[in-house]
Amino acid sequence: METISSRQVYANSWMTVREDAVRRPDGSNGIYGVVDKPTFALVIPRDGDRLHMVEQFRYPVGRRRWEFPAGTAPGRADIDPADLAAQELREETGLQACQWELIGRLDVAPGMSSQTGTVWLATELIEGPAQREHTEQDMRAAWLTSAEFEEMARAGEITDSQSLAAYLILQLHDRR
Repeated sequence: METISSRQVYANSWMTVREDAVRRPDGSNGIYGVVDKPTFALVIPRDGDRLHMVEQFRYPVGRRRWEFPAGTAPGRADIDPADLAAQELREETGLQACQWELIGRLDVAPGMSSQTGTVWLATELIEGPAQREHTEQDMRAAWLTSAEFEEMARAGEITDSQSLAAYLILQLHDRR
């Protein structure tokens, strides 16, 4: 696939949207709308069989959603993924981890977005106060067992695709 031209159609502090004119391998022309967002870090804080999750209102879907702590750097900054993971964990939960392990990578929505992410397992946790951003003031946090996580996923109470994919990566990691 060849990119013929590209133009930015929207931008804010968290993302840009561009429209690319492309030429397919068969010579036909087409367009792609692409959402560009920086790499995110998702953290699975685990203490034994307990997983620390956060719940917040997600405007695009109009509902509160349970998720693992995750995020990107403000202003689309490029931050070391390990530093970003530690920052997101501390901000959203107040937790700090003594042990970190990169266990996977995710593509968010490769049909429409360039965003990718790293999945981190955080253990040997130390509790402290959350340092949430202003936009995260409605966030709640809770510990769930793996059985509770799975039951909530089956019941449609956990629907965040990155969190569900990260849980699968965790299960595969644990089977090694």
